[in-house]
Amino acid sequence: MISEFEFSAVHLKKVDHETQRRSASCIWCSKVCSFILLLVFITASYILSCKRKTLLFDPYLMEEDLSEDALRDVVQSISAKVKFRARRVPDVSELIILEEHMFSVAPKRFLPDVKNPCWFQELRGDVSVDPYGSNLFGRSFRPIQHIFEQLSVSFRQLVTRHDGKLQRLRCLPYFYIIGQPKCGTTDLYERLRLHPDVRLTQPKEPHWWSRKRLGVFQYGGRPHTRFPLDHYLDLFDPVTLQIQQSLLGNSSSNIITGEASASTMWDNNAWLYLHGNSRGAEPPALVQDFIHALQPDARFIAILRDPVERLYSDYLYFSTSDKSALDFHQKVCESLWMFEDCLRDAGLRACVYNNTLNNAMSVRLQVGLYVLFLLDWLSVFSRDQLLVLRLEDHALNPELSMSRIFHFLRLGALSDQKQRQISKRPASNTRRASDRDLGPMRADTRELLSLFYSPFNQRLAQVLQDESFTWDARSEHA
Repeated sequence: MISEFEFSAVHLKKVDHETQRRSASCIWCSKVCSFILLLVFITASYILSCKRKTLLFDPYLMEEDLSEDALRDVVQSISAKVKFRARRVPDVSELIILEEHMFSVAPKRFLPDVKNPCWFQELRGDVSVDPYGSNLFGRSFRPIQHIFEQLSVSFRQLVTRHDGKLQRLRCLPYFYIIGQPKCGTTDLYERLRLHPDVRLTQPKEPHWWSRKRLGVFQYGGRPHTRFPLDHYLDLFDPVTLQIQQSLLGNSSSNIITGEASASTMWDNNAWLYLHGNSRGAEPPALVQDFIHALQPDARFIAILRDPVERLYSDYLYFSTSDKSALDFHQKVCESLWMFEDCLRDAGLRACVYNNTLNNAMSVRLQVGLYVLFLLDWLSVFSRDQLLVLRLEDHALNPELSMSRIFHFLRLGALSDQKQRQISKRPASNTRRASDRDLGPMRADTRELLSLFYSPFNQRLAQVLQDESFTWDARSEHA
């Protein structure tokens, strides 16, 4: 039998042990909680103190921020800050440092008897190995892999011997359809494919210059493996084979090749991952700088539309759920506030090319600022190398717009039958039925966006010397 004293002693030891265990547990919990609170405090302090520097925008607005007067004030504040300043164009030596491999692949001069920018590249290593086996386009996209499998069978036809060295013909695009998204680039692509002297890449949009070159797979994504220039050139091998057959037959070739990545004109977001994205900074080099350094005689086609309608079409196409005119209105309001906030501390170009801001905005306002992109392209290319069209004109008279394109690309005359086939082709990539059922945007959204885009459209019309690019109803019917 255990005495009462012994039982009490044992019981007290157990209680004391339990008390110590609980006390230790409480101390541990207290330390964890204190650490968490410290982290929260530090993070909150960092966000509050560095909000402007890092563009950590709060997308949630108070009800008074969405009032008509408040939103008008925001847009007027943006308009007051719009300044079109000339950019600094980098030297070729600076570009070579950024893209050493690219400049080691492409020559300074192209073959004189070929309309396309082509050259012979010396083959090194084991030529019996599948030349497309490691191509990242083929590994990433099944349709391209099938094309490469067919090309590998006929690859020996691309190989020639000159001065005892094995060579293959390489070609860059003769022309580029550079933008803008939701402005009719797909329709131009499909109609151009019907011309007997035009060969366009598959896929329509390689996005090499703006994204894949830097390892970015999709808009707003982080970089992965960078696609080298050689892998991009492989996409043009089907037409390169045809051009080479003409050369070997001692005949000139009028065939031209092109591609239609609608991101080329405006998407320089990936520069952030290479050079950092501090508040107020601008990209040290743009896509067009590298294209100009490689092929200064390239030609470019841009098709634009009313930026207000473009933005709504963009929203309907890329949004996945809960689409409505009200949701679009709210997203526009949030994005306008963010854009205005950026302009308080930074210049227009720094905000337009700011990856953090562009990813934060829930609609892509910046894509419709056509004149800024156009001016940046004209900083390196001459005006006669850029053909700028309006989707509204193309939709009304595709025969006229396609004739302008054929003349711009220096293509030969077509038969009446072929001309009709191209101009009468049904429009491509039109709005989905489910999106049409949502109806138009709200009247107050349209008014707000028209006010926002107005100074940019006015400047665009001045640059192009064409009042129709204001998308003002009065100039449309003048």
